[in-house]
Parts: sequence; C-alpha cells; structure tokens
Amino acid sequence: MRDKQVVLGHVSGLFGVRGWIKVHSHTRPPANLLTYERWFLGAPNQGCQSAWRPFRVIAAKPHGKTLIAQLANAEDTVIADRDAAMALMDCDIVVERSDMPALATGQFYWHDLIGLEVVNRNGATLGRVSTLMETGANDVLVVEGDCQRLIPFVVGPIVDHVDLDSGRITVDWGLDF
Repeated sequence: MRDKQVVLGHVSGLFGVRGWIKVHSHTRPPANLLTYERWFLGAPNQGCQSAWRPFRVIAAKPHGKTLIAQLANAEDTVIADRDAAMALMDCDIVVERSDMPALATGQFYWHDLIGLEVVNRNGATLGRVSTLMETGANDVLVVEGDCQRLIPFVVGPIVDHVDLDSGRITVDWGLDF
C-alpha cells in the first residue's frame, strides 16, 4: 500500500435544503463510492475549512449522472441544512486504503499505477505514469518522459509485468512509438 488514503470523489454541489450534497465519484461504476460508510473530506489549499475531517454516510443514492448523500460529522451530528452543507463544497472525498476491497492477482487500482516507472523489455526508461485514461477497449497509461506516450494497459501482449514493490512496469513498447 503506497498511501493510507485515496481520493475517490469530490463534493460538486448541494441538493435541496436539508443538508444533502451532490457527489462526483471517481469510482467505476460511480455508485461504488456508496459502499464506504466512512469518508474523509478536505482539500488543503482548495478552500475547505480544514484537512481531512471524518464523516459517516447517513444516506446516499444515485441521482441522474451524479450521487447524492447526507453525512454526519465526527460528533455524529447530521449535516441537516443547506448552510452546513455549503461548507463542504469543493472538498475531496477520500477513504482509507485499508477499507478498499482486495484485488485479485493481476488487478490494480489506478492509484497504485500512477507514479510508477515504465521501462521496455530492453530496460530503456520510457517515463513515469502520470495518469490513466479509460477508453472503450481498454485502459491506457499516460507515460511522461522525454515525450508523452499512450500505452494500452493490456496485460500479456503489451504489459509484461507490474511490480508495485519496486515501482516499475515492464512493457513491450519501443522508444520510437
């Protein structure tokens, strides 16, 4: 585990006058965020009142293309009005990494891949994973090095090995691709 907390969404708006918030989820499917009973909200340097405050999810559900939720703070006081919910606007939502489901061998959370060094079969460094993109066919590693490379994350034909402990991904990819 590289980090203790993982950003899985953010508060994108308010819903009604009884303290509900709109939530944009970074999980796939988006409703997976609702499986976590405890969220930490905050965003240093982004206007939230303090860093990583714990909240308990009282109620939540999908609502159109977003999610809506009502939370209770660390003292178990329900956020029950629009003004209290307004203080949560633009905060990131993180969960404890230990609360995330374990993955089968050969599966990875995107968060774990970001920052890893990417080398080809000849040992040449291609760069580091800056982000990933979701496409219809497969996920794509965005690798920043001497140039930006988009490498399909297809285990077997392209991705030979992912070693989280050493921080390296080995791929079948040329320097001139």
